[in-house]
Amino acid sequence: MEALKKHYFSDLGVMLGRSMRHISRSMDTIVTVTLMPIAMMLLFVYVFGGAIQTGTDNYVNYLLPGILLIAIASGVSYTSFRLFTDVQRGIFERFHSMPISRSTLLWGHVLTSLVSNAISVGVIILVALVMGFRSSAGVLPWLGVAGILMLFTLALTWVAAIAGLSAKSVDGASAFSYPIIFLPFISSAFVPTESMPAAVRVFAENQPVTSIVEAIRALLSAQPVGNDIWAALIWCMGILIVAYILAMRVYKKRV
Repeated sequence: MEALKKHYFSDLGVMLGRSMRHISRSMDTIVTVTLMPIAMMLLFVYVFGGAIQTGTDNYVNYLLPGILLIAIASGVSYTSFRLFTDVQRGIFERFHSMPISRSTLLWGHVLTSLVSNAISVGVIILVALVMGFRSSAGVLPWLGVAGILMLFTLALTWVAAIAGLSAKSVDGASAFSYPIIFLPFISSAFVPTESMPAAVRVFAENQPVTSIVEAIRALLSAQPVGNDIWAALIWCMGILIVAYILAMRVYKKRV
């Protein structure tokens, strides 16, 4: 059993290294994923911020959690693209002819998504600090924020895996991310849900992004998180488990 574990983790290290080399050779993917949310943050803070009533004087503090989720949703689309490319080029079949653990092929892409999105999130937070973002949270709340973002990234990455393995075209592989990127706009990420029409407000208050945004916002401002953090964790874990099961089924059928 110990030898099997060692073999599995060595295979995983090889697959992770392969995916990370692809990232390092095409840094434009991380730059693209990072620049779009930063541009959006600049637009909303310096152009629309003065006209949006959120009950806070520091709009960048209010806006940042939603921007981070948009960045992650954009980033995982590249995971779907890389998986689609591997399938189309027959890379999986080549690796399967070798004595390696098959699940490490998927996990290599998933862990690469975690690393690349963590870099994007870190850069966006640094830019937000320059724009005036301030947090009174201690170490534990920041770790809580990191944990929620990691779960959110994992959940969306496994959704991306389903799209990448089952898509028939490059456009189809990345199209799944568009509705996810749009979700924060119908949530409390940019404006309070109280300002929305009744029908829109009901949807906004009962979709996953609002709970995740509210939990992160409370943690960063050192405020009580209430039930939002539990709702956020349930949403993330629920999506993660369902997406993982479906992705593994599609993977086994495809290869």
